[in-house]
Amino acid sequence: MDMTKLQCSATNCFYNDDRLCCKGDIMVEGTGATNAQGTCCASFRERRGDSARNAVLKPDANVDVDCHACNCVHNEDCKCQADYIGIRGSQACQCQDTECISFCRK
Repeated sequence: MDMTKLQCSATNCFYNDDRLCCKGDIMVEGTGATNAQGTCCASFRERRGDSARNAVLKPDANVDVDCHACNCVHNEDCKCQADYIGIRGSQACQCQDTECISFCRK
């Protein structure tokens, strides 16, 4: 399977670098979600002060996305099968302030 292309507006996340993710994989939560607002990026970690990421972490548009949003058409065996997803959360301070805007109800 190809990895999912991700664009992330949660610029306050420790892993965000110019709207790309440096983590390499993320977890989308939202077991009972019926819309995007019921989801969140559980991998979000608030960037504090001038904290620097580990030098080996590189931003990448392609990430592996584990997903607990069972009601999403893109979820197959807890893996996101979408070609592209977006994570919203420009003012996020915690993972609950983010959401998967690509959520599409089955």
